[in-house]
Amino acid sequence: MLIYMSNATQEGASMSLHSVSVAGVVVREDGRVLAIRRADNGAWEAPGGVLELDERPEDGACREVLEETGIEVAPVRLTGVYKNMARGVVALVFLCRPAGGVERTSDESTAVRWLTREEVQTLMTEAYAVRVLDALDGGTTQVRAHDGLRLLAADSGTVSRA
Repeated sequence: MLIYMSNATQEGASMSLHSVSVAGVVVREDGRVLAIRRADNGAWEAPGGVLELDERPEDGACREVLEETGIEVAPVRLTGVYKNMARGVVALVFLCRPAGGVERTSDESTAVRWLTREEVQTLMTEAYAVRVLDALDGGTTQVRAHDGLRLLAADSGTVSRA
């Protein structure tokens, strides 16, 4: 049997392949934000990872934070949707409050720290700092696109870097 697929259908199939990730921007009462230094590339980021097929996004964010940092969290709200245009990854980012646990590293993190806003702007690339800053600013849920390091033109201009 010969199956025919039009070019439009083929393009649609390849263009619709995305990965969904989740992250938790965990903020303490003093305003400091939980961050990890990733084991695979040394970058500082809010803890997060791939959303599993059978879990709700906010549950995935809680799981990832706990796995990578040892901190239990309670999600507060969705603060942003961020797409890495180069890799096809859509990240759902949640503001979270710490609810227990003790900081520790994991196979995925070589350091765990509570950062100030200024440290976030200095240590993280723009594409990841903006996720934290959007959560800290407490406005509406943001939708942004980036190339893995920097925001794309339509989304830039809102993040200041030290």
